[in-house]
Amino acid sequence: MRAMVGIDESDESFYALQWFLDNLFPDLSAALSAGLLTLVHVQQPFQPYGFPAARPGVAAFYPSTVVADSVRKSQEQTSAALLSRALQMCKDKLIKAESLILEGDPKDMLCEISEQMNVDLLIVGSRGLGKIKRAFLGSVSDYCAHHAKCPTLIVKPPKEASNNK
Repeated sequence: MRAMVGIDESDESFYALQWFLDNLFPDLSAALSAGLLTLVHVQQPFQPYGFPAARPGVAAFYPSTVVADSVRKSQEQTSAALLSRALQMCKDKLIKAESLILEGDPKDMLCEISEQMNVDLLIVGSRGLGKIKRAFLGSVSDYCAHHAKCPTLIVKPPKEASNNK
């Protein structure tokens, strides 16, 4: 069995990983020992251009190579730190896991990579967005539930955490 957990900057994604490790992994440990747990972070692609807000019709401007490289390096460091934290959570439970950093739209990439890797279970956290926010911002977990080719487990945050939003 192969399981995949989507990790981002949110506490909800780490809660989903912890919930999986605490609640499902003990029952799936034999199945996963033959398979693998993969932690995936998808970073948004860097858009190396911008448009001045005050002047319509003005051409786009492009940051220098130094700025673009700095942004990419910062993204890589952030991704590495997030996955390091997630890998440590697995290590604390004596679970072997691999990590993967992708670039693109998180909802599309999670569905694509789960299909490519023949994942048996995709685990994602839920930020508990209301209907209006979900309509405007989109929901990665909702998208994955409808488009992933494998079963998707959406882990909701505890009630006290979701009431604070």
